[in-house]
Amino acid sequence: MSDVIVVGAGVVGAACAYYAARAGLDVTVVDRGPVAGGTTGSGEGNVLVSDKEPGPELELAMLSNGLWRALAEHGGFEFEPKGGLVVAETDEIQRRLTELAGKQGVEHAMVSGAELRDYEPHLAEGLAGGVYYPQDAQVQPMLAAASLLRHGAESFGRGTLRLRLGVTVTGVLRSGGRVTGVRTSQGDVLGDAVVNAAGTWGGEIAALAGVELPILPRRGFILVTEPLREPLIRHKVYTAAYVTNVASDSAGLETSAVVEGTPAGTVLIGASRERVGFDRTTSVPVLARLAEQAVALFPALREVRAIRSYCGFRPYCPDHLPVIGADPRVPGLYHACGHEGAGIGLAPATGHLLAQLLAGERPDLDLRPFRPDRFSEEAA
Repeated sequence: MSDVIVVGAGVVGAACAYYAARAGLDVTVVDRGPVAGGTTGSGEGNVLVSDKEPGPELELAMLSNGLWRALAEHGGFEFEPKGGLVVAETDEIQRRLTELAGKQGVEHAMVSGAELRDYEPHLAEGLAGGVYYPQDAQVQPMLAAASLLRHGAESFGRGTLRLRLGVTVTGVLRSGGRVTGVRTSQGDVLGDAVVNAAGTWGGEIAALAGVELPILPRRGFILVTEPLREPLIRHKVYTAAYVTNVASDSAGLETSAVVEGTPAGTVLIGASRERVGFDRTTSVPVLARLAEQAVALFPALREVRAIRSYCGFRPYCPDHLPVIGADPRVPGLYHACGHEGAGIGLAPATGHLLAQLLAGERPDLDLRPFRPDRFSEEAA
């Protein structure tokens, strides 16, 4: 019997398992697929503070940013503290970026139009300016998830952090109203607490426990170029429209230029958002729009071939905040899901805070804005 059962072996579930093991808890991770087989394996690996409005999510991002840097010291995955450059096409957009940066209260530098090429020599001409955020970073998400699980097992678990893959959770076990484990396709797994870290499928796991979480899939595509001989892009670079799209409630298609290089020499191009259920059909018009926006930002990409694309589903919550913490409706049930496109960046803080709760400690951040029952309260 485990102290904690974590449902989901993506980066959020891996972080929950890692920090719970570090707190001395016995942990079993259950996933119907492989490690990072869902949203994590389809992400770019963003670790951003630049795209967050002032408030609880930015506080979570700042905590997570520091934790990622500490985790990176152990190695085992790619971590690039490259910084992020948000660019403005017009003076009015630059004014809005300046206003947001002032409210965020995080480290940043204002960049004039004339200074942009000091940061990115291959940027298009005629841009009004931008804001540089040195704390923005990048991880290779699949390696990061695997590293967290391996390091947690080897350094803290000593055999008490177990991984069960290819196992589908089909029910949540309860006794006297309290969670006692999960029913799976390969038998029951008993535990004192269950952490729902199922990402886009977090609502389905919650429903098995008899509670509702309004988590919906929000599809996104990424284009990947051929490897370049020389690095073309130094930072994560995106337009101000990306910040707007992240905060949007629209179910329709929205795209904004997000461009960055990788250690392998490829260039990743995003980002699109649309709510179309779990439809994985490749949309050539969306890919064409992403390519067009990337070329408008970096004209040199016009001569570079795209070699593949992939898509994933962000776990979208109506208020754009993740669900983190104990569910008061079902004792013993905890949630760590609904992070939309920020799950990779926010994973360490989510795991750290949940582990504090599970260990009976006071969490470092106020978790009330992320409480699981807030949606039922709004509907009442």
